[in-house]
Amino acid sequence: MTTDRTVDQVTVQVIGNAMLSVAEEMGAVLRRASYSTNIKERADCSTALFDARGRLVAQAEHIPIHMGSMKGLVTELLDTVGADGLRDGDVYITNDPYTGGGTHLPDITMAAPVFLAGRLVGFSANIAHHSDVGGHVPGSNSGDSTSIFQEGLRIPAVRFMVGGTVNEEVVAFVTLNSRLPEERRGDLLAQLAAVHTGGRRFADLHDKYGSETVVAASEQLLEYARKRLELAVGAIPDGVYTAADWLDADEPGQEPIRVRAAVTVRGAELSVSFDGTGRQANVAINVVRSALEATVYYALKAALDPDIPANGGFFDAVAIDAPEGSIVNPRSPAPVAARTDACQRIADVLLAALAKAVPDRVPAGSHSSITYVTFAGTDADFFVYPEVIAGGAGARPDRDGLDAVQVHVTNSSNLPIEALELEYPLRVETYELITDSGGAGEYRGGLGVRRDIRVLADHATFSAHADRQTFPPQGLAGGRDGSTGRFVLRPGTDTEQVLPGGRVSGIALRAGDVLRIESPGSGGYGDPHARPAESVAADVRQGRVSAESARDDYGRSDA
Repeated sequence: MTTDRTVDQVTVQVIGNAMLSVAEEMGAVLRRASYSTNIKERADCSTALFDARGRLVAQAEHIPIHMGSMKGLVTELLDTVGADGLRDGDVYITNDPYTGGGTHLPDITMAAPVFLAGRLVGFSANIAHHSDVGGHVPGSNSGDSTSIFQEGLRIPAVRFMVGGTVNEEVVAFVTLNSRLPEERRGDLLAQLAAVHTGGRRFADLHDKYGSETVVAASEQLLEYARKRLELAVGAIPDGVYTAADWLDADEPGQEPIRVRAAVTVRGAELSVSFDGTGRQANVAINVVRSALEATVYYALKAALDPDIPANGGFFDAVAIDAPEGSIVNPRSPAPVAARTDACQRIADVLLAALAKAVPDRVPAGSHSSITYVTFAGTDADFFVYPEVIAGGAGARPDRDGLDAVQVHVTNSSNLPIEALELEYPLRVETYELITDSGGAGEYRGGLGVRRDIRVLADHATFSAHADRQTFPPQGLAGGRDGSTGRFVLRPGTDTEQVLPGGRVSGIALRAGDVLRIESPGSGGYGDPHARPAESVAADVRQGRVSAESARDDYGRSDA
């Protein structure tokens, strides 16, 4: 349905906020009904509503990278099934980056067409990171896979529910391919509950205000977002703003992979080109189009106008060019499980380019590494513990960076130690900020964290993917770089071992072994010697900065 009708702004805002409320309610349902700690505790999930043309109209404030997968599935359904082929009571799922619009296999997306009086009015969609969907390592999220076929079960866009009845054949092939079948079933049904909640609420909204009014209000919200972006872009001097950074080498002996971005501004028009970005990787840090788009939209919104509604009007106003066969547009079957490490670097590069256009709005480099770890093994039952470890957020033009937070395209929560130790045969023995990990500056970079985890089960394995273990987070405007990250097995013993690189799989662990995780810090902003003496002294007292750094980096021997 399209309409030329104009709706008063009060009604537009009421309907817009109602749609956002629906998306948030969907997220609450998903988290509360799920089985896995990764969803119910860490909130590694997202929810959204789309209009009948597949344009995003409301997304809950969860995880930016997930927008790509939800948008991808809805677009895939409209392209392949077609609006006329969609049926009330059908619900679709996918996770495949090359056929279903996903970004990596553990993220299963679910979407349902929403009907009112037999007419398609939109889509209710959600996505959740499942703890295991098969593949060559528990957790299905290793960084060193060399093909997507090693990464787990690939699900094209198929019907999870047909005419209001769960398709148990689909449930069976998903659960059979997971090391945690009952958890998979429970999480899928939680997604189903959320998508039904969103569908009912969205249909009720159309019924209450009339579809013509809701469609008109949505069109105005989309146009408002587009105009907000044009205003923000129009305030930037015309030009081409470029930046580049490097990802850690994908394999030993390989050259690191460059990420280069050029942001072109011409009046109110903005485009982004990744020409000059390096080849697609041999391991799982490749970024498919849906993930790239989500990352670009995040970076532009964060730097230019954080209050722009994250909807299809904003997205449609940005042109993105990515060379085929590069790490930002790989050819199938390139592995993609650890794509967020590259997405984080893409975000850093885009922000560094935009810093040349809007220097007062962009922070220094953040930890920008997922630092994703997975412990798996057998206790009473088989277990898989996935976690994303926070790090430092870059210092800002007017204040210090934040310590121990997620940044950019990720926004999942820390798993509380109490929940971790209750659910898994693991014990957290150290959880602390890393002194001096934030780059020195007039405004100090945020700190990374150190987390020591002891294995209590007889046998377990450790797999991980991370970046920023070679190239540190960059300082800005004279600020110093932050620290890199690392994984250390059995720290402080005669058999201590620093694990090579940030992408490892199936490291054997025994009862009593300790695995130390150190996440990167972040860059500082401005000349360190301009930092007030009392601020340096406070940092030293609190253990954020050592006395040696106070003397050598800040020139404060009295701190």
